Amino acid sequence: MPEPFITLTAIAAPLLRDNIDTDAIIPSREMKSTGKTGLADGLFSAWRYLTPGGRDPNPDFILNQPAYADAQMLLGGSNFGCGSSREHAVWALAEYGIRAVLAPSFAPIFAGNCTRNGIVPVVLPPETIAEIAADGGPVTVDLEQQQVRLEDGRAWAFEIGAEARAMLLEGLDAIDLTFKHKAEIAAFQAADRMARPWIYLGDIRA
Repeated sequence: MPEPFITLTAIAAPLLRDNIDTDAIIPSREMKSTGKTGLADGLFSAWRYLTPGGRDPNPDFILNQPAYADAQMLLGGSNFGCGSSREHAVWALAEYGIRAVLAPSFAPIFAGNCTRNGIVPVVLPPETIAEIAADGGPVTVDLEQQQVRLEDGRAWAFEIGAEARAMLLEGLDAIDLTFKHKAEIAAFQAADRMARPWIYLGDIRA
């Protein structure tokens, strides 16, 4: 299960490029696991390392700079997470330690994958993202209040769907969310079993 997200104060690394696609986040050559682990080293590997497939850090890449070594948030451009629907992109971000991405817009599938894996996709206007990046200090993402704050008191509200918010606050994935309705599902099945017994082949006795 994902770790619940209530409030986080952390450094946000500015990666202010539009259309950062999932192949940039985790290139296909780095997808050597079918699970959620073993992917962090491949995160942004085409930008993070000097050579394709190598592991010599590119000093110019933001996550390799000392000020952002422990960043738990990213500031991105519009249409963040576009391209392939690969969930590995979110798994790589999560394993690296990213808990929130702030951007003007997200590819819908990527945003859904974020909420199912404990990462908050925060939508803010481009000028707000630029203002936060220019500040350079710690950023607070308060999911309960649906607010982003800086240390000097500047604050911005953000919208997020009720289901996505509940999943993030409670640390639920899609299956966990469904199980919250286990009693209603069981009641429906019991009633349906009476109304349409032929559907439940396992109940047929020889």
